[in-house]
Amino acid sequence: MEYFYDYKSPVGDIMIKSDETCITGLCFKGQSDKKETCDKKYKETTAIKEAKKWLDIYFSGKNPEFIPAINPEGTEFQKPVWKILLEIPYGKTTTYGEIAGKIAEIKNVSRMSAQAVGGAVGKNPIAIIIPCHRVVGKNGNMTGYAYGIDKKISLLALEGADMGKFFEDWESR
Repeated sequence: MEYFYDYKSPVGDIMIKSDETCITGLCFKGQSDKKETCDKKYKETTAIKEAKKWLDIYFSGKNPEFIPAINPEGTEFQKPVWKILLEIPYGKTTTYGEIAGKIAEIKNVSRMSAQAVGGAVGKNPIAIIIPCHRVVGKNGNMTGYAYGIDKKISLLALEGADMGKFFEDWESR
């Protein structure tokens, strides 16, 4: 059974989805490309309570220092990418290319496509907790985010991430 909870955040309403034990989805409401379930069952499972606690700490501007129980559904390529996302420190960023290098190392191949990594990052079903917003383009360029660049900027600013390169590029337009 899937359970849902609506969470109000400073950057928009969030829908948390869980099974009995783990968070299986977290997205900004009204901006998911996934089919919304019409017959939602709202219940605060233990996993949802943990996710709410995590989000409360996060949106207070602090590093939550724990990860609630999560179980993202994805392909055998997506899951290791998401695992790497979980390793990006709070307030820091990495590039698609750096992640591609790590995936190439894991798969024992000479190189991996940064675009393939971008596709996996974009399919992350548990936004914010699996911090896909911390991935930037080559040379620190602010690149796409499923929920909009404005939300990505807000999340990175909340974390105190250095976005100097992005703002330099933005002002030079």
